[in-house]
Amino acid sequence: MKAIWNNTVIAESDDTVAVEGNCYFPESSLKREFVTFSNHKTSCSWKGQASYYSLLVNGELNADAVWYYHDPKAEAEVVKGRVAFWKGVTVQ
Repeated sequence: MKAIWNNTVIAESDDTVAVEGNCYFPESSLKREFVTFSNHKTSCSWKGQASYYSLLVNGELNADAVWYYHDPKAEAEVVKGRVAFWKGVTVQ
């Protein structure tokens, strides 16, 4: 699987997990040269608190386009150490 934004592969892995229609990649597959800080956080009733990264590719910023659960609840342990994408990031 590949996560692509702005004609650039952001992450690539054969080890992905599908949860609620989202494809979670191992965090180690995320190409860090395209990742920048975000202080955005949200909460999921069954997964816990999500934190975010923004993407910076070819001078364009995609704010809060990557999310992850640093310390997911026990029932969502499958997403620990993984990242997922939205905001125009294509997963194929």
